[in-house]
Amino acid sequence: MSETENENVEETTTEEPAAEVEEAPAETAEEPTVEAPAAEEAPAPAAPSEPKKKRKRLPRALRPQKGRPRRERATERKPISREAKPEHERGRHQERRGVVVSDAMDKTIVVKVDVIKSHARYKKVIRRSVKFHAHDERNEAHVGDVVRIVETRPLSKTKRWRLVEVLEVAK
Repeated sequence: MSETENENVEETTTEEPAAEVEEAPAETAEEPTVEAPAAEEAPAPAAPSEPKKKRKRLPRALRPQKGRPRRERATERKPISREAKPEHERGRHQERRGVVVSDAMDKTIVVKVDVIKSHARYKKVIRRSVKFHAHDERNEAHVGDVVRIVETRPLSKTKRWRLVEVLEVAK
């Protein structure tokens, strides 16, 4: 073979891989255009040799807000509703129902009130009891009686309740 033939053979051998190389990028060039919407949704995995590119952080004011959704403002304002005036001059008070635990003091009884609540998170029914010192003007309640007490102004250091009536007398 002559030198020109050797050059032609080399050129043809070098041209063939070049043609393959040219076709390969053309195929990869078409693929990203088809996958462009998918690339926006999820970032493509980077080559293992390249370091991961950091995303630029937005200032706090421009970041998307998280948290509770905002309520729409009412178009009309509701009229102010007032509760009816209490029937007696001392005002409305809390009322509790409990059992008398002690009547040893003069004009004072200790009333145990059972509180049954549902736990806020776990919804288990919890039973608790609270003791209140109540004013018994006529010393009419005795241990074991079921009584109704009402909240009142402070009468002493511990007394803030007043006996209204004895509901059940102990046997």
